[in-house]
Amino acid sequence: MRLYALAVYLFLYVPIGVIAVFSFNAGRHAAQLQGFSTQWYGKALSNPFVMEALQTSAIVAGASAALATIAGTLAALALQGVGGKPRAIFDALLYIAVMVPGIVIGIATLIALVTLFDWVNPVLAALWPLADQAPQLHLGKGSLIAAHGLFAMALVVIIVRARVAGMDRSLVEASADLGATPWDTFRQVTLPQIFPAILAGFLLSFTFSFDDFIIAFFVAGSETTLPIYVFSSIRRGVTPEINAIGTMVLAVSLVTLVVAQSILQRGRGRGAA
Repeated sequence: MRLYALAVYLFLYVPIGVIAVFSFNAGRHAAQLQGFSTQWYGKALSNPFVMEALQTSAIVAGASAALATIAGTLAALALQGVGGKPRAIFDALLYIAVMVPGIVIGIATLIALVTLFDWVNPVLAALWPLADQAPQLHLGKGSLIAAHGLFAMALVVIIVRARVAGMDRSLVEASADLGATPWDTFRQVTLPQIFPAILAGFLLSFTFSFDDFIIAFFVAGSETTLPIYVFSSIRRGVTPEINAIGTMVLAVSLVTLVVAQSILQRGRGRGAA
């Protein structure tokens, strides 16, 4: 069993390690190691198309993570007062949203947004003083933020709700007995206890949005995120520059995930204490 587990881990992580190693290749061939060099990292960071795609990915990831964190936290708190069959239905919907393949979510989101735009844009044109100057909704950063935020919201709800379920309810009851308002109780009692889960949910949402290709491919419109840029470049052939970009994205994702897991562990430790 241990050998089987080791084989699975090697199968998963050796290709990633190979990409990282060949990103330091001094030659121009992606599959032939010809010395050690960091030139491809410098070339990638000086590429204006890479930096523009990186900026788009960072903006979309930050905005969608904030949207998912706010909406997901509010939903998790609201679900605490729901029980019985409605709670089971909400739980099923949350886990289905997480388990549905990304391509299905991408196609469904694209259809929903295009249908919404076809309905809203004529209304805006009719209400605007000058119809030809009326703002028009279209696919772009906004659709990316909405799509990623809606999907990541399910992750935030699951994470925050688990922390809320393990929270010491006696503190909330004591705060109410002492005459604190619901807002004061939330701000001074509930929020400090669930904040690690909220922050972890934000980081995980940011990582998902920053790394996502499938959903972004359908709803990005004319915008180019970093994963879309990498995919477009790979179609012309894999180069050490692509390996360098992939390694940097991997490093950012790993650091973010480790920080999120560390925050969750500390939050659980404080809750147990």
